Amino acid sequence: SMQRRLNRMLDSSHDDKLLALVDVEGFVPKEITVTVKDGKVKVLAEHREEHTTSRGKEYNYKNIMKEISLPPGVSEDEVTYSL
Repeated sequence: SMQRRLNRMLDSSHDDKLLALVDVEGFVPKEITVTVKDGKVKVLAEHREEHTTSRGKEYNYKNIMKEISLPPGVSEDEVTYSL
């Protein structure tokens, strides 16, 4: 389940300064943008698909946008992230 997987990720992360986990399953790394600006971390993931079928073209689109405020005293250049 999603919660068990999240718990495993949290347990395996020994970093006590973890700010957030964002589930981006179904996205590839090039579809994910992380920016740190104005005291906030923004995560944007966008996935587009186009299929040609016998009835014409079908489009699939999904996105995730999360914005997390940095805790007081944390500078933007201290922020790191990994996928």
